[in-house]
Amino acid sequence: MRSKHKTSTGFLAVRRNGLMGRFFAIGWLAALWVCILAVGPSEAQEAASEPRPQPVKAAEIIQARIEMERAFVGTVIPTRVSQVSSTVESRVVTMFVEAGDRVKKDDKLAQLRTETVQLDLQMANAELALLKYELERLKVALPKELEQAKARMKAAEALKNYTKARLERNESLSTDKVISKDEKDEILSAATGALKVFEERTIGWELAAATNPINIKEAEAKLKVQQEKIARLEDDLSEHTILAPFDGYVTREYSEVGQWLAKGAPLVEVIEINKDNEIEIQIPVLESYISHLKVRSSKDKPGTKTTRVVIEALPGEKFEGEVAAIVPMADINARTFPVKVRLTNRQGPNGILLKPGMLASVTLPVTEVLDAVLVPKDALILEEGKDTSVWVIRKGRDFDKTHVGQAVPVAVSLGEAEGDWIQVSPLKENMRELLQPGGMVVTEGNERINPTLPARVIETVKHGKP
Repeated sequence: MRSKHKTSTGFLAVRRNGLMGRFFAIGWLAALWVCILAVGPSEAQEAASEPRPQPVKAAEIIQARIEMERAFVGTVIPTRVSQVSSTVESRVVTMFVEAGDRVKKDDKLAQLRTETVQLDLQMANAELALLKYELERLKVALPKELEQAKARMKAAEALKNYTKARLERNESLSTDKVISKDEKDEILSAATGALKVFEERTIGWELAAATNPINIKEAEAKLKVQQEKIARLEDDLSEHTILAPFDGYVTREYSEVGQWLAKGAPLVEVIEINKDNEIEIQIPVLESYISHLKVRSSKDKPGTKTTRVVIEALPGEKFEGEVAAIVPMADINARTFPVKVRLTNRQGPNGILLKPGMLASVTLPVTEVLDAVLVPKDALILEEGKDTSVWVIRKGRDFDKTHVGQAVPVAVSLGEAEGDWIQVSPLKENMRELLQPGGMVVTEGNERINPTLPARVIETVKHGKP
């Protein structure tokens, strides 16, 4: 009885469970039917026949001219460097500057001993005074001497004429034997003597007339020679005071007070900081880029402008410059030309900001690409071990209305960057037609695109064109 009872109870339990399962099944089917009715027959068919497009954001492919930039590492250098030397030999008496001092053109740097030169200059000035007196004497005396010589010549001429006339008068008397032969000879001798005196006085006058201007010029020449000697001594004296050759800073001292300074020996080193506060950075530029750089020739013809100037020792400081010179001699080992970029320096809390010797990085535009195909950098798909690619939207027939197209992956090579844009080129030639200006590339949602599903452009991203 106990066993029958147990069997009857178990049968009833199984039967009860089966009925409950049927009730659950019927409820699930009813709920499914309600959902189908809610969706509607047309939408349910559409969902079953066409896949839903995946939403993406896209940007238009553009074509533009871009400039290629390159960064060059160089060194800040002064506009000019001068080792100021002595042109004379002497002992240093006074040093007016030391390393670090700022100087202006013609400021005193050092004073050398000048006693010997000053004594020579005093003697030369005394000799000059004597030569001046001699010249003044000649200018007064020579005209008088010339007048005196002329007067003597006239007196001799008068005597000559008198004795000649007397001789002519006594010629007839001698014939008539009125005068004796001795008297005649005396008159003839007097006439001959008077003629010789006249000739001698004439030559004296002519000589004085010819040599007097020469004597004056000779005295003037001696005076000028002495003046030049004095000028040389004065210049020599001035050379004992060593002056700054230009505005700048003293960076090194080579001599001290009391030291003997030989001719040509350096005294100090001065670097130029000119009136416009300009300084230069020298960078090595590859020969292939040199032809694309322009050198500043005037204010109307500036040189190639820098894109960026970074000074490692001055973080946050911004500088702008331009190409000022290209040294026309390359380093034959590196095939680079020294290029000087000039920029305006500024004053800082510790003097000038840009100091010679600082490390600098200068970015310059070195060439340009005229018709570069550009896409936003956000469109790039970068995967390790795979080619860089972009998703290009192949537009459907009603794209203007539906904004629906097919996303096609295109492997690309990268070129020059310009801001948020970058130059791309398809790796496969048959993909070139897709990567054309006016086309569209996916910029957002490109990490999860399914190429088997259509894509709907929900927003066209507006990027600033380079």
